[in-house]
Formats: sequence, structure tokens, C-alpha cells
Amino acid sequence: MMSSSWDGSNDPGSQSDDSFLFERMHIEPIYDAFVCPLTKQVMRDPVTLENGQTYEREAIEKWFKECRESGRKLVCPLTLRELKSTEMNPSMALRNTIEEWTTRNEAAQLDMARRSLNTGSPEKETLQALRYVQHICQRSRSNKHVVRSAGLIPMIVDMLKSSSRKVRCRALETLRIVVEGDDENKELLAEGDTVRTVVKFLSHELSKEREEAVSLLYELSKSETLCEKIGSINGSILILVGMTSSKSEDLSTVEKADKTLENLEKYENNVRQMAENGRLQPLLTHLLEGPPETKLSMAGILGELVLDNDVKVLVARTVGSSLIDIMKSGNMQSREAALKALNQISSCEPSAKVLIEAGILSPLVNDLFAVGPHLLPTRLKEVSATILASVVNSGEDFDSIPLGPDHQTLVSEDIVHKLLHLISNTGPAIECKLLQVLVGLASSPTTVLSLVSAIKSSGATISLVQFIEAPQKDLRLASIKLLQNLSPHMGPELADALRGSVGQLSSLVKVISENIGITEEQAAAVGLLADLPERDLGLTRQLLDEGAFFMAISKVIAIRQGEIRGTRFVTPFLEGLMKIVARITYVLADEPDAVALCRDQNLAALFIELLQTNGLDNVQMVSAIALENLSLESKNLTKLPEMPEPAFCASFFSCFSKPPVITGLCRIHRGKCSLKETFCLYEGQAVLKLVALLDHTNVNVVEAALAALCTVIDDGVDIEQGVMVLCEAEGVKPILDVLLEKRTDNLRRRAVWAVERLLRTDDIAYEVSGDQNVSTALVDAFQHGDYRTRQIAERALKHVDKIPNFSGIFPNMG
Repeated sequence: MMSSSWDGSNDPGSQSDDSFLFERMHIEPIYDAFVCPLTKQVMRDPVTLENGQTYEREAIEKWFKECRESGRKLVCPLTLRELKSTEMNPSMALRNTIEEWTTRNEAAQLDMARRSLNTGSPEKETLQALRYVQHICQRSRSNKHVVRSAGLIPMIVDMLKSSSRKVRCRALETLRIVVEGDDENKELLAEGDTVRTVVKFLSHELSKEREEAVSLLYELSKSETLCEKIGSINGSILILVGMTSSKSEDLSTVEKADKTLENLEKYENNVRQMAENGRLQPLLTHLLEGPPETKLSMAGILGELVLDNDVKVLVARTVGSSLIDIMKSGNMQSREAALKALNQISSCEPSAKVLIEAGILSPLVNDLFAVGPHLLPTRLKEVSATILASVVNSGEDFDSIPLGPDHQTLVSEDIVHKLLHLISNTGPAIECKLLQVLVGLASSPTTVLSLVSAIKSSGATISLVQFIEAPQKDLRLASIKLLQNLSPHMGPELADALRGSVGQLSSLVKVISENIGITEEQAAAVGLLADLPERDLGLTRQLLDEGAFFMAISKVIAIRQGEIRGTRFVTPFLEGLMKIVARITYVLADEPDAVALCRDQNLAALFIELLQTNGLDNVQMVSAIALENLSLESKNLTKLPEMPEPAFCASFFSCFSKPPVITGLCRIHRGKCSLKETFCLYEGQAVLKLVALLDHTNVNVVEAALAALCTVIDDGVDIEQGVMVLCEAEGVKPILDVLLEKRTDNLRRRAVWAVERLLRTDDIAYEVSGDQNVSTALVDAFQHGDYRTRQIAERALKHVDKIPNFSGIFPNMG
């Protein structure tokens, strides 16, 4: 009996259905003597028993074992006759004959496969040829050498270009089997563009090709030479990293991609690419565990990466302490690499806080102040200053973080003096960063007062102000932001410095006036000017000369009309502009040009309009304060009527005299008034709008609105008519409500004053006298207010008969 087998394998039935294509080809027959009676497969290690029967060694040994374990007699499986011995003699002649037959047969089959591995062969024939190569390589590792010697590997590679998806998939699978455990085959595959072609399959939408490609790459990545080759192919690591985080990939494919990347970590350039594409752990591991030269290299790579904020926090937690240790080492190259890496990860608030906890402050400050052999070069001092600026702007409480053994802090006078000295004696880049450090310290309520004290004691105010004229935008911005933060605490000093030199004030006005939208620098410049003492007449006059008020008014109008589009700085910009414009109303009595400006620009109307800017509390508050200032000046600006001289007869006979009738006079000021010329709130119909603000949720807005309303019942005006105006605007009850709410001492003081004026009108006093809540509030103010408030509350209580007029508790103040 003879049988034919396409691949000469032990199991013809294991072949694909299309094996018949090759069975018609001439192949040496299989003789019966080659086949084991037990396995029905060609024998590799034939042995002969005592009865002359030949079997595959492994198969007959298994037979004997089963007989012993089951308690059966040892019999020949073919003849079923009992055997006296289990002795097996190797059949060397038969084995050699089979090996020679196999070699000849495989040579013929390889020749058939070679002829089938070309683009012109039918798909089924090519698929079967590839399957055959797989089988012979899986059967014996030595066959992989045969496949290589036969020149089949380049032919299989060519099949990757086939138009058939099935052929491409099987070619990838075949290459994986061919190179498994065979470095020489892997080296052969590394030649040319084969690896690049395999990488391209990773981006195929067809998952089967992608799965086969990643399996092949995983096998190739076990070779160190190929690790470098794979990593050098553009996009390879990016795609592999993407596959490891994919939610749609097959689990085994994700695992193979991950293992491939683990193998690729042997080369630093691959680690760099992985880090650049979001796989940072290999870099961090090398930085923590590698030898010094590797740590240096990894720190250098980290310093060049652009990281997301979440990743910065992870890096800071993982290697922050190690980088700080490297930064403190004596090797300048290592310090530079560590500083650059720390610079990258310190630029977000959470990671900066992690680094502070790891102890970064002391070595940073030491680097900045170091002299002698440990002196950092200027380029690294700039990096140190940049890191310090980042960590200081993290919002931590720096007056409680010690620096060194002396328990100094960043806001200790000596440290601040050294920082100020550095600022005055370094280049613009370092100056800018150190100013940003001071900006951070001045932004915190826990450190700003200590910083202010140190700046005053150093006499550095004028030096800091001079940076306003710096040509470098970043330096100028840092300077203005610092001065803005300092201005609420050292306004007079800054005002003196700005008045002392026209240049800085001009520069601030120039920054604000630029028509480039609304920048952070403009918002800071406006905020600085806005917080300076508003009653500083000299500064106001200088701002008038600079045209600052006209410019600010134009900007406000442009924002209101939508000509300047909103940005994230529009609200602080508008609020600052309003405070700048409002400061002109503080000097009306001393500066005629201020009155002229308010008239020319019709500022009273602008402020009244801005009372209704809901959602902008500070704008409403400043507008109300400005209207109070303007209204207080109204009684001085009102034109009183000229009384005509009496007629001749009237001068002798009183019966001929009649009082002249003059029309068009202001009820409150008894003269000729207008909103534009005399800033009269009544003529400008502002009373109703101010009353509406008395129920505002912001107590500062309420206080400003009430203060403005009080000007219509102030001394020097017709108080009775002022009260009537408030009644007509339905303002009495809201004023009483302000008294009852007792939100702040200032507000209560102002409300008591206003209520006393209202109660001078008998009708109001009569109505209020029955309101126990109002009486209780006045009694409370009478008992617990300051001296002046108690006096006024006493008079108010007299108006409602709660205190007899002859009480005389306080002297009559009139």
C-alpha cells in the first residue's frame, strides 16, 4: 500500500481542503514500512520488538505504559500476542531510509512551494504553499534553516504585497512562524523595507491583518537589533502605544502590542518616542532605577517633553524627589538636565505643590543666591528662577515653609532683599521670572504684608516702578502685575513714585490705550491705577495732563457699545476703567479742569447708565460713589436766580411790592440745575435707579447707593424737598429696610443718618412711630453705635417721641 501527502507530514488529514491542487504533482510514495501501525504516521524513531514488529518509539512506550497501568498482559498491539520482554531495538537502517525519503520529498515539496509563491499563482495555490512552509517549520526547527537556504523568506515577504487579504494575512502568519526562535531568520527579515511594511499593517482597518502584524512584530522585537529597527520606523511606536490603550482591540492583540513595547524599551530613543506619545512609565522607571548615565539621559528627555497637566502631576509624584536629588548634585550636566525636567513638570499648580512637599524650595533658592564654585551659569539661573516662579504661583502658604536651618521663609526680609538685589543686577529674562516670584507672593493675603514690609525697608519701590518702561513685554507685564498687587497696601508710596517721573505714568497710560482688544497687561495696568489713592490731587492732575481720563471714558463707551469684544479680562478691565474715571469726581472742589471734563463728557449720565449693569457689582458700586461725589458738588454749581430790583413805588409803599415769581428752579438746590452742568441727580432722574439698588445682595453696592441718595437730603439743600423726592421715588421704605437689616456697621451708620433726616417730616415720623421694628433698630443704634451715630439716633428717636425733647443726654449738635 502506498499513499500520497502534500507536505509529507504525519497527518495528511490535517491539511487544508485545497491540498488536492498539489497531490496531482509527482511526489515519492510513502511505503507501508515507513508508517507506524499505532499512529498511522511516518516514523521518526522506529524501534523493533522481540517479535520483529516495528513501531514509533514514543507510541509503543505509551502502549506498554497503558498495559501496566490497566493490569493487562503485555501484548503486541498488531498481533495481540503476549510478549516476554519490552526490550526495543532501534531500527537504524529504517530510520536512515525514512530520513533520506523525507529529505527528498521535502525538497520536491519546497520546489513546488517556491513555484507557487509568486503574484501570478492562483490564491488557493499560494495559500497552500504558505501553509506548507508553516508546517515544516513547526515540525522541526532545523527546517527553518532549510526554508532560509531555499530562498523562501524573500518570496514570502513579497506575498505581503498581494491583492488578496487572505494571502497577506497568511504571509504575516508564516513569517512569524519562520522567525520564531531563529535569530538568523530575523536578521534576514530586518533587511530592506520588510519591517516598515509590517508596521504599515498596524494601521489597517481589517483587524485580522493588524493582529497578525503585531504578533510578528512582537516576535521580531525579541531581537535587540530589530528593536532599534522597529523604533526607527516613523509612527511605529505611536501606533503600538495607541493599540495598548484601545477599547475596541482584541485583548490578545493589546497584550502583544504591550509586550512589544516592553521589548523596545531597550533603546533610549524608543523610550523617548514612547514618552512623547504618552507612555511615560518606561522613562520614569529608567530614571529611578537606571545607572547614573541613564538617569542623566532620561532627565534630559523629560526636560524636552511637552506634558499634559495630569501627566505632570504623575511625573512629579513618581520622580520629583529623584530629580531634586540630581539637581543638588555637584555635576553641572546632571544639574542642568534635572532643572530642565523640573521646569517642565512644575508649570501647573498641583504638580508644583507636589514638588514643594518634596523639598524643592531650599535648593532652588540656594542655586539663585549661590556664589563661588557652586555658582550656576546664567542660563541655568533663569531656569531656576522660572521654576521658583511656577511653584510660588501655586497658592501655597509660603510664610510657613522654612528655607534651611535658620527657619527663614521666602518672605523673610533677608530673602526678599536678596531677590530684589538680584532683580536689579541680572538680565531681563531672570528679572522677569524673579518679578513673577514676587507677583505670586503678593497675590497671597498671608504673604503680601511681609513682602510689602520688606520692599519698604529695602527702598526698592522706585526701582520696581521703573520696570514699567521696560521694552520687553513679559518683563513689563510682571512688573505691572506686581505693582497692581502691592497698590492696595502701599498706594501712597506708589503714587509718589509715579508722580516723581512722568515716564512711568505715561507708559501705563500708553499700555491701556493700545487698541489690541483687552490683554492681561492692559487689565493689570488699569488695576494698578485704579487702586491708587483716589484723593491724590497731584496724581489726578498728572493723569489729566496725560489724557488718561478721556482715554478711559472712550474705552468704557467702546465696551458698552460692543466695539471692544469681551475676553476673560473684560470684567476687571471695565471695573478698573470705572475706578480711574471715578477718581476725577474726588477733586471737583480743587480742580476746575475736573469739573470741565465731567461736563464735557457728560459723566453724570454715564454713571447713571452704568448703575443698571446687572452682574457687575463693582461697576454699579463705583458709579454710585461717583454720583455721590458729583451730587455733593451740585449745590456749589447751581446758578441761583438774580432777584430783580423793586419798582420805584414799591420802595416807599410795601403795598405795591409783590414777591417775584421765578420758574424752572431745582426743587432741591433752589437754582437752575441740569444733569450735565451741575450734576443734579433729581434733574437726571437718577433717584429712582439708586433706590432700586437698595435691595442689592452686595452690601457695598447698597452702601454706595444709599450714600448717593443721602446727598439729596444733605445740609445745604432743601431737605424737605429732598425728602419729598425720595417719597415720590418710593425710597422711604427701602431706606428703613436697610436700617432694619443691620448688615454692616457702616451701612447702619449711614442708614441712621438718612432715617433721621426722613423723620424730620411730620407725616413720615407719625407713620414710622407705630413701627416697633424701626424704633427697636434706632434704640439699638442709640445704645451700641459710635458717638456720632448715638447722637443722630437720639434725634431720630425724639422725632418719633421715643425720647423726650428735654432729655439732654447729648449736647445739641444742630
